[in-house]
Amino acid sequence: MKLLYCWLLPGLLLGAGSACAQGPARVTVSGYVRDRATGENLIGVAVVQAGTGLGTATNTYGFYSLTLPAAGLDSVRLATSYVGYARGRWAAPATGSAGHDFLLAPAPNELAGVEVVADPAAEDRGPRSTRMGTINVPIAQIKSLPKFMGETDVLKVLQLLPGVQSGGEGTSGLYVRGGSPDQNLILLDGTPVYNASHLFGFFSVFNADALNNVELIKGGFPARYGGRLSSVLDISMKEGNDQAFHGEGAIGLVASRITLEGPIKKDVASFIVSARRTYIDVVAQPFIKAQLAGEKLAGTLGYYFYDLNGKLNWKLSRRDRLYLSAYRGSDNFYAHTRDADNTQATYTRSDVDLGWGNLTGALRWNHVVNDRLFLNTHLTYSQYQFDVGQNREDRTGAPGQAGTQTTTGSLRYFSNIRDFSLKTDFDYAPSPDHYVRFGAQLTRHAFRPGAFAQTERVDTARSGATLGSRVLATESALYVEDDYRLSNRLKVNAGLRLNGYFVDGKGYPSLEPRLAARFMLTDEWALKAAYARTTQFIHLLTNSGIGLPTDLWVPATAAVRPQLAHQISLGAARTLRYKGEAFEFSFETYYKPMQNLVEYREGASFLNTTDSDWQSKVTSGQGWAYGGELFLQKKTGRTTGWLGYTLAWSTRRFPELNGGRAFPYKYDRRHDISLVVIHHFSPTLTLSGTWVYGTGNATTLASGRFQTDPQQGYNDYGDRNSFRMAAYHRFDLDLSKTKKKRWGEIVNSLSIYNVYSRNNPYYLYFQAAYFNNDGTVARPPSYRQVSLFPIIPSVSKAFKF
Repeated sequence: MKLLYCWLLPGLLLGAGSACAQGPARVTVSGYVRDRATGENLIGVAVVQAGTGLGTATNTYGFYSLTLPAAGLDSVRLATSYVGYARGRWAAPATGSAGHDFLLAPAPNELAGVEVVADPAAEDRGPRSTRMGTINVPIAQIKSLPKFMGETDVLKVLQLLPGVQSGGEGTSGLYVRGGSPDQNLILLDGTPVYNASHLFGFFSVFNADALNNVELIKGGFPARYGGRLSSVLDISMKEGNDQAFHGEGAIGLVASRITLEGPIKKDVASFIVSARRTYIDVVAQPFIKAQLAGEKLAGTLGYYFYDLNGKLNWKLSRRDRLYLSAYRGSDNFYAHTRDADNTQATYTRSDVDLGWGNLTGALRWNHVVNDRLFLNTHLTYSQYQFDVGQNREDRTGAPGQAGTQTTTGSLRYFSNIRDFSLKTDFDYAPSPDHYVRFGAQLTRHAFRPGAFAQTERVDTARSGATLGSRVLATESALYVEDDYRLSNRLKVNAGLRLNGYFVDGKGYPSLEPRLAARFMLTDEWALKAAYARTTQFIHLLTNSGIGLPTDLWVPATAAVRPQLAHQISLGAARTLRYKGEAFEFSFETYYKPMQNLVEYREGASFLNTTDSDWQSKVTSGQGWAYGGELFLQKKTGRTTGWLGYTLAWSTRRFPELNGGRAFPYKYDRRHDISLVVIHHFSPTLTLSGTWVYGTGNATTLASGRFQTDPQQGYNDYGDRNSFRMAAYHRFDLDLSKTKKKRWGEIVNSLSIYNVYSRNNPYYLYFQAAYFNNDGTVARPPSYRQVSLFPIIPSVSKAFKF
């Protein structure tokens, strides 16, 4: 096996031959790094040979492998470094390969757990990393920031990072470096999540209590990631405490959540389950029924969402682990009404249901092939479905009387995407100078872009029709990459990804080179550059910008080509130190041209039933996004946080839109500023605040109006997105107090959203002129601004036991 890898890998990777060539004997130490109290695998932990600077970092599954030259090495002396944990140390004679698992204890300083990123000694973090546009945000920090209506939200925290913006007031959508929401690959335990929003975009689907790691990649994508143009959001769930039973949860204004975890068999198997649900519908029911009764109606209406997460973890042996995880999330709106008196001459009953949600499942097998080679095999299922329907009954005549006629009808619209995927990844660490990853993936997509089902029954006569069909597609990928240290100053990550996509007899091959490099000018300053070619084989047809579920996933076809982008990034990074405290500074610029973007034609939408083929409703075009990002973060001490600034442009052009002229993308934002500050007065009292500013969104308004006759008028809209709404800015605060109890702890939080009650624009509408009786203008025509949220205080109570 070893000989096989030594012959094959050099043919695939730049420079890998030197890693496998015959040379001095080597000593390899490998194992896992875990939390001592919970058994949870720790990601991105630096493992370094003392006195040499040679080191590595744990992978996504907490595994590390470090190979050292045996010449002159009398002992192995390893040390670990990880935010919020005391250093781990281990020493042994250098007599051969060995295995050692580190069990790390929390750092004595309780405030250390809220630092922003891992220790800069880790080769995959900070200035020394080859990666660009990559930010890891600890869960502890996510939980300490201000909460919208009492809900901790992962995506809203990510919106505070440079290069990332939201779609609108309060929404949780991500628009990364000029891209659209469908261009973000969102992974939950390696499984794609196609719709990450609840409540029409105001909350995300992720329960922070069930999460272990959150990483966002904005550019310089490694070859192991593919299928999207703009970003990768890689989220890992906790694996479950294998030492003792624990729980945590919270009660908020709109939702409550609970997470339970513990050992099935100590040190061998564990579980974690979490649940969250809103109770808006339950609280509002008495008021809704009273309102309906006043209108002589009976029934109910309401809205709720829920999330369910579960995961099982088995340690089959030291070399084998098995994981089974699942997620189910759903939004449901319902309106069921009927006439209160069903004996009257006319009677009507109406049932309207609107639902959408995700279902994912994953079976994962980790296997340590040998002390340098790690294997992960992943079988996943992902489904997203949107479903809206109405059933109606109309009756003319009293029940049982002759001549009474009953008409019933139903209309249903549904859309979904389903994936089955098998992926195998290898991590190979032949020496401290090389970290090789390679693997393959096969995905079977099943799309139903949109289907209508309609039936009608008049007494016993029945009619109906169904429009829409299913599309099957197969996507495959092979990739290889090597993180290669050429010298102490120069390190590169070179990779190649080969994609294949097949649909309705049409094939789209795609070769994607990836290259990233860093050059250390000094021990603190690094210059970085990256290039990535990316291809996306699915599109999202968007009807609005607020995360409505009517956004439809559709495949690339023979008529609609896959999206394609190139991204070039240049930047610099430095670790600054002042009075014993560390700051991370980075500056990045990027340029991203995009091809084969898809938009609805003028006047087309998913509701247009005259043509069931969605391909006839869209047009393809191009896009450009470029800009620069500044990021300064303070990682240690009582006061932590960051300052981010983005200067960006995003432009689109479609031959059949705007007269073929280029226009600003709806979420083109010239300036974007975010300031985040977290201050710990003590280990039990924390105050945090965020302030954001952004250039107003682009929109299309009528520039004039002409009359064809006294009864009919038309608007002249001019160029698309040629008007800017007012600038957006907002200040949020959160004060949290922790109370220690015999059984655990309680955290009481008071959050204030939009402290100075800024009326931020949500959308604009046209208000016609108002005339006096004598024909003079009392109020000229104008556009009026609609704002959603004034100042909103909220309280929440979190607990752990």
